[in-house]
Amino acid sequence: MSDKQPPTGLEPADAITPAVETRAEPTPTAEKAAQFLAKVGGDHTFTAEEEAKVLRRIDLRVLPLLLGAYFFQQLDKSSLSYVSIFGLVEDANLVGQQYSWLGSILYFAQLVMQPAAALVLVKLPTGKVIAGAIFLWGSSLAIMAACTDFPSLLGLRFCLGAFESMIAPSCIAVTQMWWRRGEQTGRAAAWNAMNGVTAIVGSLFTYGLGHIKSDTLYSYQTIFMLCGLLTVVYSIIVLIFMPDSPMEAKFLSEREKVIAVERLRANQMGVVSRDWRWDHVWEAAFDVKTYLWFLLILTISIPSGGISTFGSLIIKSFGYTNFDAILFNLPFGAVQVVVILGGGWLATRFKTRGLVIAGIATIAAIGTILMLTVPREQKGALLFGYYLVSCLAGITPLVYSWQGINTAGDTKKKVNSGVVLVGMCTGNIIGPQLYSINQAPEYRPGLIANLVLFILVGILAIVVDVYLYWLNKQHAKKREELGKNARIVDESMLRKDEVQESKALELEDVGAERDRNAVDKGFLDTTDLKNEDFIYVY
Repeated sequence: MSDKQPPTGLEPADAITPAVETRAEPTPTAEKAAQFLAKVGGDHTFTAEEEAKVLRRIDLRVLPLLLGAYFFQQLDKSSLSYVSIFGLVEDANLVGQQYSWLGSILYFAQLVMQPAAALVLVKLPTGKVIAGAIFLWGSSLAIMAACTDFPSLLGLRFCLGAFESMIAPSCIAVTQMWWRRGEQTGRAAAWNAMNGVTAIVGSLFTYGLGHIKSDTLYSYQTIFMLCGLLTVVYSIIVLIFMPDSPMEAKFLSEREKVIAVERLRANQMGVVSRDWRWDHVWEAAFDVKTYLWFLLILTISIPSGGISTFGSLIIKSFGYTNFDAILFNLPFGAVQVVVILGGGWLATRFKTRGLVIAGIATIAAIGTILMLTVPREQKGALLFGYYLVSCLAGITPLVYSWQGINTAGDTKKKVNSGVVLVGMCTGNIIGPQLYSINQAPEYRPGLIANLVLFILVGILAIVVDVYLYWLNKQHAKKREELGKNARIVDESMLRKDEVQESKALELEDVGAERDRNAVDKGFLDTTDLKNEDFIYVY
């Protein structure tokens, strides 16, 4: 392989001493990225202009496909909430907790399928997996239009959830595969913002379809059928245009593929291996971070699941009509978009995800208090509190990206994402069960539980911050023991204009000179705990 220095995105004349000089030759366990670069050979350095051009091409091809996939997943999943105020309970003869179980069963299916999802994402081409999952869940929703009782609705909701179980871990995997760590939070926020876009588009879509009068179809059947068929059409688009990896991207030239792969070296996370490694599984099982991510996503998913299932009914309980409740979901979606994108920007700008998560949780807690204390006659204040609660949508994407940029090793990344999705599913199963149509109009038990959980989310986020700080101290100590500088520059989190200044500070650091024979583990499928050069991000 070439012994050229790792690219920094600078012009060759401005290049600086690399953090690690030696690149290991690919081994049977090495990533596909290492094998690809070894096969291509030649000069792998590139300029900032070349990198910017490749990044634009990736953003214009891969990101829109992710946005669409997540949009349809959220639209189809949320269709139950939209149709709840158009007589679903009465038309399907739902009683007791049956409506709540229609909300929970989808996440129960996702929970059961997460181990299979992790294995599939390691072993099979990601683009094909996403397209197949979209086709299957879209078909399930379209078929749901034929369901007119609880057992059939429950069965199809389970199928919908089983196939949708692939999309969130797939989006996380694609984000890790195509963008540097400093770019991932913004991209993850973008596709998660489809939650808010769905609330807007889905509400308008449902508002229009809800006015259709038919002697043969209930309103909810029309909505299920059209949403499902649109999803099936989109799956064909994804199948044609979604690449499986940067090394297999037909829309990039050979030179652009090299740049797309080489720019990811600084992540120290690898790209894709398609080899299932049990040592990664065991490390994830004994990694404290795994359980912190699980607890964090669980505590925010419980209130999220309750609000997403009962949101329209809660608005209706303020004294609004069916169609008013649908229209008032438009600002709800707009708030979500702003908070998700704003939260991603703040986390990237100030380099602190824990404090941003704690801040958003505080806003949601204030909204919950308003909904619990304001008299029912003050509909405007209640609605304002509901919109504050909707800010909780900004937390989940931050947790997704936070765990993603702090995990290395292909199998471990997929396992960790699976664990996070298990927490998300578990929370969304529990969430609707905290509410019941019998609690109307105040829904006090569910809202009180949410308030407690919002406080817990803020505390957990700070705990994660502190633990990551401690891990960085441990890695710095290990680097010193190996004869390296304790301070190294994490180029994956820096803008191009920050790299040279940071490198200069690294070289001035008091301590041993960097071992010139140190091996770059960026594409060796090494886990974060076993790579002393891996820097955890707060």
